[in-house]
Amino acid sequence: MSLKKVGLSLQRKPLTQYKAIFFDVGDTLMTIPAARVIMQQFLASRSFHRGQEQIGELFTEAFRLFYYGKQLDPFEACTPESDRAFWMKLYDYILKKLGVEEEKWTEEQIHVCCHELYDLFTAPQQYALFEDVEESLLAFKGKGLQLGIISNFAPTLRSILEYKGILHHFDPVIVSTEVGLEKPDPAIFRLALERAKLAPEDVLYIGDHDRNDIWAPAQVGIDAVKIKRYDYHSGDGILSLRELLQDAK
Repeated sequence: MSLKKVGLSLQRKPLTQYKAIFFDVGDTLMTIPAARVIMQQFLASRSFHRGQEQIGELFTEAFRLFYYGKQLDPFEACTPESDRAFWMKLYDYILKKLGVEEEKWTEEQIHVCCHELYDLFTAPQQYALFEDVEESLLAFKGKGLQLGIISNFAPTLRSILEYKGILHHFDPVIVSTEVGLEKPDPAIFRLALERAKLAPEDVLYIGDHDRNDIWAPAQVGIDAVKIKRYDYHSGDGILSLRELLQDAK
């Protein structure tokens, strides 16, 4: 593999010269494919009716605003409570944009619904692996690569990965709400290297977020590649994990 610009970083060497690949999880390995349907049904059960298209557009808008636009400087400690608070803020934004206040919902009602939505959207049964994931993980392991996870995620991540049948592929599994560190803090990448007993140059990192998954690992010397799972993912990168395997042939 020749020198290739990918996102904000460079993949500098052939895949076979890395000892490990570490992954982000959300929108990298898996997603919630029916998010707009889940939200629509949740609201309908509370006699509040909105179309899937409107809900989907607001999810995209909210993710751009709260997730892809999120800045942590100085870096904040991460806890299960702070993770819940972040996502509740996102759900609060969506609900109010959908017009729950015009339907006379109280702040208490909205708050309770945001709690319930957090629990709903962190349940293992809601998630689906992208179609290239299982075969690619097996192929990477077949090439002798160690696989790991570094993810900003709820405490349910391990149970989700186990439910999807892929937890056994990964060591280490670094979850923000377990270790008290959150991307883009480079410290979470240092922790992963320590647990894996690897040097930065041994690891390639794959993720979808420019700051969290490209800039942050570069701060500790880890090469990174951006994966673009959706049309709104801009810039350089790959569209599928298979591209890495094709380059390694």
